[in-house]
Amino acid sequence: MVGANGKSGLRLWRNARLATMADGAAGLGIVEKGAIAARDGLIVYAGTEADMPASIGQGAEAIDCEGRWITPGLIDCHTHLVYAGNRANEFEMRLVGATYEEVARAGGGIVSSVKSLRAASESDLVAQTLPRLDALIAEGVTTVEVKSGYGLDLENEKKSLRAARRLGEERPVTIRTTCLAAHALPPEAKGDKDAFIDLVAATILPAVAAEGLADAVDGFCEGIAFSPEQMARVFDKAKALGLPVKLHADQLSNLHGAELAARYGALSADHLEYTDEAGAAAMAKAGTVAGILPGAFYFIRETKKPPVELFRRHDVKMALATDSNPGTSPLTSLLLTMNMAATLFGMTVDECLAGITREAARALGLLHKTGTLEAGKSADLAIWDIERPAELVYRMGFNPLHARIWRGQ
Repeated sequence: MVGANGKSGLRLWRNARLATMADGAAGLGIVEKGAIAARDGLIVYAGTEADMPASIGQGAEAIDCEGRWITPGLIDCHTHLVYAGNRANEFEMRLVGATYEEVARAGGGIVSSVKSLRAASESDLVAQTLPRLDALIAEGVTTVEVKSGYGLDLENEKKSLRAARRLGEERPVTIRTTCLAAHALPPEAKGDKDAFIDLVAATILPAVAAEGLADAVDGFCEGIAFSPEQMARVFDKAKALGLPVKLHADQLSNLHGAELAARYGALSADHLEYTDEAGAAAMAKAGTVAGILPGAFYFIRETKKPPVELFRRHDVKMALATDSNPGTSPLTSLLLTMNMAATLFGMTVDECLAGITREAARALGLLHKTGTLEAGKSADLAIWDIERPAELVYRMGFNPLHARIWRGQ
């Protein structure tokens, strides 16, 4: 392969400090005086420059990083990025004391987002979502998970997922789509949750799977949403269709959603504020990642923190994500997400950085492809103007990204 500049398709980033995030490495997997070589979008070497075989660097396009830090490209593993309109009016109402019920009676809540998404075309959704995606990309994000869940009927769930897929055609970023049809009850269901779950399992999921629109299936297991028994029916169908599962679990109460997720071998269970020791133990045994979402905790003024110490004790892997959505976490910054996780939940710098790289990749079932700086993985890199990795967690409202590399480019 020869590039446009006449050189081989090999690129070499040298004179760098690496935080490889390699699984099993101590801390951040730091390599001083490091180098990364990539060919055809894949890393072929990551390590000390002195140990790099001479043959690897021959004919390479070399980039002098001038001592800058390189991390894996960042991964936002839980977003609801595709939606129409916004819910700033509800935020304003809550600031002057309106209750959840009062907001809902005024036409707010998720029903508002459903109405807006159904009224928008697929192209409208893409156009409205791109600025949010661009904000993530500008901070070094190379992979984003995008959920549906504001359509709540077959055609609009498919429209939402198609719009999400199109984001990856409009921008140099890896998009993973998740069908979250079991997110809330649509108005036309008239309160019949079981009938709606029948629709999700019998009609929506098979159609979405047949068209290859989803990489995973998610649901909201909560008193205001769906019971563990109802979610189990959705997961049974997902498994039959060969789709991995994830779960919004234990956010507002302990319905033992973490244990349900673990029982189905879920990639992740997310939120988890009310998860107990049995839930943590089950997740550890199943290898289910804990998705920590400080944006929603902050925005809706929660007081019950996720049991981070419990997850540490049971060696449950912890991912971090923005939970970007119009109602409870209108957040499009993984850097700020890390600061929130450290400040609000006591997560360490190492945990925060692993949470938006290696563990976020694990939560998407992509750790074999991305999330660490290792040979054979996608050349997804973020190059930073920083003196030490802690700066990425410490600062608020400051973006020290020097360059973002996606699949070697």
